[in-house]
Amino acid sequence: MTKRPAWLKVRAPNSEEAAGMREVRDLLAKHRINTVCQGAICPNAIECWGARTATFMILGDTCTRGCRFCGVPTGNPGGVADHSEPVRVASAVAELELRYVVLTSVDRDDLPDGGAEVFAETVRQIKTQCPKTVVEVLIPDFSGSEASLRAILDSGADVLGHNLETVRRLTPEMRDHRATYDQSLEVLDFLSRVSDGRPTKSGIMLGLGESQTEVLEALGDLRSAGTSIVTLGQYLKPTDRSAEVAEYIVPEAFESLAQQGTAMGFAAVVAGPRVRSSFHAAEAYEDARSQ
Repeated sequence: MTKRPAWLKVRAPNSEEAAGMREVRDLLAKHRINTVCQGAICPNAIECWGARTATFMILGDTCTRGCRFCGVPTGNPGGVADHSEPVRVASAVAELELRYVVLTSVDRDDLPDGGAEVFAETVRQIKTQCPKTVVEVLIPDFSGSEASLRAILDSGADVLGHNLETVRRLTPEMRDHRATYDQSLEVLDFLSRVSDGRPTKSGIMLGLGESQTEVLEALGDLRSAGTSIVTLGQYLKPTDRSAEVAEYIVPEAFESLAQQGTAMGFAAVVAGPRVRSSFHAAEAYEDARSQ
């Protein structure tokens, strides 16, 4: 097993931060809301919650797909969506006074629309209760359904995201067989073409065994698909059953990739060992808007 390097260690919260995190957890529990901060074992909860940003994971806590890098449980949710969830999420956003929200979800291949309508209604409810809150969506591929993608586009979301996750060669090994590299690019291309100028966003994990050449090829593919914001972060093994970390990427390599991504024309590149899709999302959004 490769030893985790010092630059990936996360400091423990101080007493004030710990109290704030307990308050957020209690409120989320009251509204029966899942967050990526907890469900996907993200290392950045202290910083994100302190900046009044959060990532909500809607449509349940069980995914119909089984990607080898993910810590979210896989199973059959039973073909039922919770249509009270949009109002509950919006109420939590209002009570927390969040300035920036990322909405993501498990894959729901058991639903006819992949959960797109619940996703879209959650955006609308947040915009109704909190009109000043910026809403970023990080969506599944919806099996490439244009109708589902249009439902998301029509919701009023400010940033449209879908993760490529890894390089082309590693996609069949790391992602569920229903999630292909080309389908993800097609989703991003469609979103960018009909987004009315809204930023499109994607993310790639590093440390799964990819080469730098493959990463640059993936970045080129994302730019060709019209993606304007990209995140690059270190893959961390979330469960004993997940894929092993092949390599820990040094911070200098992330800095170099960020520079190369900027040279390719991305409006914003967020790169670093602890970066996740939603890390510094508000800042990346402002960078993209200023272009």
